Amino acid sequence: MRPNWIVVGALAGLLGVGFGAFGAHGLEGRATPEQAEWWATGAHYHLVHALALVLYGLVATRGGRGLAGWSFVLGIVLFSGTLYAMALGAPRWLGAITPIGGVALMVGWLAFALQARSVARE
Repeated sequence: MRPNWIVVGALAGLLGVGFGAFGAHGLEGRATPEQAEWWATGAHYHLVHALALVLYGLVATRGGRGLAGWSFVLGIVLFSGTLYAMALGAPRWLGAITPIGGVALMVGWLAFALQARSVARE
């Protein structure tokens, strides 16, 4: 069964807003400026890619295997997730995983572009 990428994106957006609000209010006075910046960066990329998932869902209804969607999800988990974890005090070595999430996000955009191009040709 194929995921409904619009629903996945909407739920990712819900979580992104919640995480963003937690970072703005729940971490206030508890996090260092560096940790607050990590959190803000994670929430920003999380929300941008939640929207990307919704947009992808509009294109993915025709063809494709979901590579873009899965790459966006993996990227959110690895990129934003490691930044969130480090902001909460997890070991800094997790920062070595963050770029893998960034590459997953980039793969998602490339796969999205290729699928959109093939849909436009139909």
